Amino acid sequence: MNSLLDRTLQLTQLSGQAVKELSPSFDQLPKTDHADGEYRLRRYSIVRVSNGKVQAMPARRFMQSDEVNTFQGNVCRSFEPLDENMLSSAGMYEMCEVFKNANLLSDEQEIEIHQIRIAAIHGETQVAPEGVHQDGFNHIAVIGIDRHNIEGGEFMVYRDKTDIPFLSMALQQGEVAILADNQLWHNARPIKAVKQDEQGYLDLFVLTAKEAAHALHA
Repeated sequence: MNSLLDRTLQLTQLSGQAVKELSPSFDQLPKTDHADGEYRLRRYSIVRVSNGKVQAMPARRFMQSDEVNTFQGNVCRSFEPLDENMLSSAGMYEMCEVFKNANLLSDEQEIEIHQIRIAAIHGETQVAPEGVHQDGFNHIAVIGIDRHNIEGGEFMVYRDKTDIPFLSMALQQGEVAILADNQLWHNARPIKAVKQDEQGYLDLFVLTAKEAAHALHA
């Protein structure tokens, strides 16, 4: 990887051991009071990665402008932090290090981590209610952890908001898609339970970084 262009889109894979360490805590994700809180269960933490460790930063509320999030823009959202044991695990370090190295981020760079389970409810469930969008960062990664009793949920990447996707993939366990959020657009297909009498869900992590030169300071 020797140019910014090389890092526009990258696909890679976490180890099976990392997935094994990261998976169990998804069963304890809480619902929230937000507009999607019944079916998008979530925890959220901000970290830095240095000296072989993932260091949790003080908790902050999460907000995106309505320019980038037409579904819940300009809404301050609070989430419970990621499980402490998982944050200190080797699997979490591996995932954050993959993201950090792929984007040549410094030790001081803050990385925001969203741990999300989208539960299939009432027919089709929206994975990305805002549709084709950018998240307002420089870098994002979407990491598949588990797919259970669902069809759909493919992660799609676009060169422009009005284009057709040039990448569409159902992220399997440990598969990582890293993209330059300020250059590409993304979306995801809705999910639907295959067996109606059994819970269906999609488990994933979303990592984001806004480099210091571009960061907005509260």
